[in-house]
Amino acid sequence: MPALLAEVTRSGFVESLHHGSVVGLLPSGDMGVSVGAVRDPVLPRSCMKPFQALACLSAGAPLTGPALAIAAGSHTGEDRHVELVTRLLGELPVELLQCPPSWPEDEETRQRVPEPTRVRMNCSGKHAAMLAACVASGWPTQTYLEPSHPLQQLVMRTVEELSGESVAHTAIDGCGAPVYGLSLHGLARAMQGLVRTPVADAMRGFPEYVGGTGHVNTVVMQRLPGVVAKGGAEGVLVLATTAGHAVAVKVLDGNPRATTAIGLTALAALGFDVSPAGESLSVPVLGGGQVVGEVRVVL
Repeated sequence: MPALLAEVTRSGFVESLHHGSVVGLLPSGDMGVSVGAVRDPVLPRSCMKPFQALACLSAGAPLTGPALAIAAGSHTGEDRHVELVTRLLGELPVELLQCPPSWPEDEETRQRVPEPTRVRMNCSGKHAAMLAACVASGWPTQTYLEPSHPLQQLVMRTVEELSGESVAHTAIDGCGAPVYGLSLHGLARAMQGLVRTPVADAMRGFPEYVGGTGHVNTVVMQRLPGVVAKGGAEGVLVLATTAGHAVAVKVLDGNPRATTAIGLTALAALGFDVSPAGESLSVPVLGGGQVVGEVRVVL
């Protein structure tokens, strides 16, 4: 059954509870943390992006450095992100991007852009990488999001190979791309395989393109060099170290506010030092602008 992972306190009163599951794997592959229904399938949402980027790389997309990091990330729509996505498209028109128009997540940028656009959408790096892969392999670009497309079939095979299990369900993510369901255990196992790839190297080397200024995934990677962190919608998070520790989190109510604290707590339980990111082990709860409680992990 799902377990209690975190509680929200306000002025000494437990106001809300977050239930879900978390699994942590040791470098040996053995489970060091198993809380909740870790073998039930989940939709990884944007935690799928590093595997999609790896498939694009395998298909011949010219992805290196920041371009590979943004392909695996959920950028915040800053100007540097837009410039990189545009370069990644090359001669392809931006209209080929099939992610929906969106406002940038970066607040400063949002205040000055006139309207939502596809290139500002947090998944545009992934979509540009998919188009680049299609061009490199000679695959159709107009239908690149269809589950039957050769690229999406390659993504599915990549996920199954790294996770060691068959896809449990195929759904459509918020950006329009297929997302493949697998167990939380399988997701963590896939992350163990990913840390030995160029995708993880790019994410570690350029965390500002995995998220953006102040983004929690970027901050965690900056404070814990060598760690890969990637969150997804509906309360999913994965963390992995170069040594092979891997953590996967799913919060059932879909609220992501506790996922980083839960993931780091599980990573610490595996014996990895997370103290440089210690301030992310809980989330303050405010009242009148003052701290009156916290979101705290109860693993």
